[in-house]
Amino acid sequence: MDFSLSAEERQIRDTVRAFVEKEVMPLEPEVLRNERAGRPGLDPRVLRELRDKARRSGFWGINTPEEYGGAALGPLMSAIVAMETGRTFVPFSFGGTADNILYACDEAQKRAYLVPTIEGERRSCFAITEPGAGSDARSIRTRAVRDGDDWVINGEKTFITGGNEADFVMVFAVTDPELGADGGVTCFLVDRDMGWKSEPIPTMGEWGPASLVFEDVRVPGANVLGEVGKGFELAMRWIGQGRYMIPARAIGAAERMLQMAVDYAKVRVSMGHPIADYQAIQWMIADSQVEIEAAKWLTLYAAWRVREGLDARHASSIAKLNGATMANRVVDRVLQIHGGMGYTKELPIERWYRELRLLRIFEGTDEIQRRTIARNLLKGHVRLGLVGE
Repeated sequence: MDFSLSAEERQIRDTVRAFVEKEVMPLEPEVLRNERAGRPGLDPRVLRELRDKARRSGFWGINTPEEYGGAALGPLMSAIVAMETGRTFVPFSFGGTADNILYACDEAQKRAYLVPTIEGERRSCFAITEPGAGSDARSIRTRAVRDGDDWVINGEKTFITGGNEADFVMVFAVTDPELGADGGVTCFLVDRDMGWKSEPIPTMGEWGPASLVFEDVRVPGANVLGEVGKGFELAMRWIGQGRYMIPARAIGAAERMLQMAVDYAKVRVSMGHPIADYQAIQWMIADSQVEIEAAKWLTLYAAWRVREGLDARHASSIAKLNGATMANRVVDRVLQIHGGMGYTKELPIERWYRELRLLRIFEGTDEIQRRTIARNLLKGHVRLGLVGE
């Protein structure tokens, strides 16, 4: 059992870390200033320049197939890269990617949607969640009714990531109410200019989701993604494929914050001693390190299963649940170690405190992950005590 990275993989990791430290982290003060002034994130021009630099450095399409100009690093290295980019709260990610289900496009759809998305010319969003169907995706009510060669969509989606910026949406609608999720849900590629509207949803963090409204939106039959009635399978593929990427970013953030806590504990003096001398602080640091390492290996194991073509759903649920709760415990300890300064907006800890809380909700809540893990054990889908299977 070899846990080491190859020389090439270490080089990729180190190059990404150097890029993040040199090009991305220096933008953090600007992000904090913009937030205090009520402006979101970074100026789009700054983000475009950052992505151009990333592309020139060779980081474009990290997990995109080579036939589409990507690097095709695979799930394991993609998770490691996500750990590195997670070290900063700047809203940045390497471009050249597309949602995994977009590869189900036919040739005409690839030219109109997939390739432009990979090239950064178009932006997509994934819309399945509804006001009455969050974790229970089987309960969606948005309807698509056939009208000649077209489909007419009516309904509402909520908490859609990228919904305010996207120019097309992969929307899931019920096409056969009797079958429902078992063959009665279809995915449609719907351009914004076909008539759907979006409204921002204010949140406690930087994440800016949207509510999407479809009122008699007419969609050509050629815009069905995959097959009619097979949409729920596509939705589950989208949700399950990258679930391990959520804890990967959380690990990067937690490591960065823990280093901040270690550095601060050495210089902050209380009652005549650096607070690093006190056992209460030492235990918070030690517990955080242990939990980060545990989350790291659970996450890499899930990514490894994906790379090997094994069923990774159970492992991904474990990694997601563990990583999300770990990050929230670590940021709470780091804020506690910094005391009043950690609570101020002069430091980024309070921002991370708000951002990381989302991890326990989106892409499957803690409760859904626990339900999935318990169900797999109770029904015998997975067995305890097996290694390497």
